[in-house]
Amino acid sequence: MENYKPTTDDGKTAGIISYFTLIGWLIAYFAMYANNKTPLAAYQLRQTLLFHLASIVVSWAAALIIGMAFVTSGVFIGMSIIWIVRLGFLIIWIIGLIGAVNGERKPMPLIGEPAQNMFSGI
Repeated sequence: MENYKPTTDDGKTAGIISYFTLIGWLIAYFAMYANNKTPLAAYQLRQTLLFHLASIVVSWAAALIIGMAFVTSGVFIGMSIIWIVRLGFLIIWIIGLIGAVNGERKPMPLIGEPAQNMFSGI
């Protein structure tokens, strides 16, 4: 045990974990980032926080639209809306995750730049 040296992490692991649900974000922030604040981890955490919050809000809004669409025109239109929204978020998530895995500060489309400004305290 005398030769044990802790490995240094540039924040890449915290960034990757933050992409996997809001619970993953909380784990990355409190268990990994709090003790090892790196610019890369901060960048990814800001981005994924806005992504998770936006996906929750947009999902709720889409559910409301589906409810109204079901009442007026049937379930097909509502389900089409939800699948388009999910596909859009999936594409944004994949682009962000690829950047995190590569250790890049690559902004997610529509979310990356606003997140850096909104959550600059992270």
